[in-house]
Order: sequence, then structure tokens, then C-alpha cells
Amino acid sequence: MTIDQLNTLDQEAFVHEIGWVFEHSPWVAQRAWPCRPFTSVVDLHGKMTAEVDQASHDERLALLRAHPDLGSRAAMSASSTNEQAAAGLDHLNLEEFQRLHRLNKAYTEKFAFPFLFAVKGSNKLQILEALERRLQSTRDEELQEALRQVYRIARFRLEAIIEDRPQET
Repeated sequence: MTIDQLNTLDQEAFVHEIGWVFEHSPWVAQRAWPCRPFTSVVDLHGKMTAEVDQASHDERLALLRAHPDLGSRAAMSASSTNEQAAAGLDHLNLEEFQRLHRLNKAYTEKFAFPFLFAVKGSNKLQILEALERRLQSTRDEELQEALRQVYRIARFRLEAIIEDRPQET
């Protein structure tokens, strides 16, 4: 789909096409739809992240909590499953799985939302190291970092599905 084609969609179709890029949070696409026309994926992404930035604290927390724990092997969206598999999180040995589980638990207990990391281009060791490092953050620092990671995930997803060239006429 091109950005021009996306701009022509009614709100329901628009949300159907891209409402999933912010994990289980179609409200982001619903709120961004009136900002059309979007000039590029960068513009669309910027408008969507602005909607999250303007959302209430509780809405932002719900968005963070909509994401699965990395490597949890729990029910995940197809996008999350594919992204985590590409980073090797579906091939953890027992020791790595136990370490990740322990760190995820400590992280969630400390921050009250799951560890979020845009895994594209990273491997399981880099992810585990980031999780250990980020456990040292304050809650406010980590809330901001988690949102930055969600924004990166959404950007990667948008870039994967939208051609950023204007449609030929």
C-alpha cells in the first residue's frame, strides 16, 4: 500500500490497515486518521506518536502493557512473534530462557509494565544486556525509554507495509 492509498481510506479501513502497528491499541490510528493527508511514513509516524504523547498517562500505560514479555512464549500478535523470532528469542536455551524470565519479572515488578525493546537488528545477547542495564533506570526514565521503543517498533512496522513513494498518476 502506498501512502497515497492510505490517505484515501475511510477511518474504519484506515484503522483496519494500520491500527495494529501500536500493539493492541487501534485508538492510536483512530486518533491520527483526521490528520490526513500524510505526506510520508515519517509524517504518519510523527502524527501517530503525537497522539500517544497527547494521551493520558493511563492510556500510555495501557499501550505499554499491551505488549508481551519478550521471549515469554505466551500468546502474541503475529507481528510480535515474527519480530522476536528474527532476534532469536524463539531459540533460547534453558539458561537464557530462565535468565530472561527472571529479568522480565524483576523489570515488571519494578516498573509495572513489560520490558519493551525494538528487537529489529538485535540479537538475544544484546536484548538481555539492555534489559539488565535498563533495570537500573528510574521509573520516569524507563517510562520514556519504553515509549521510545514502542515508537521504534511502530516505525519499523509502518515501513514494512507502506510504500513511501507517491502513487503514479
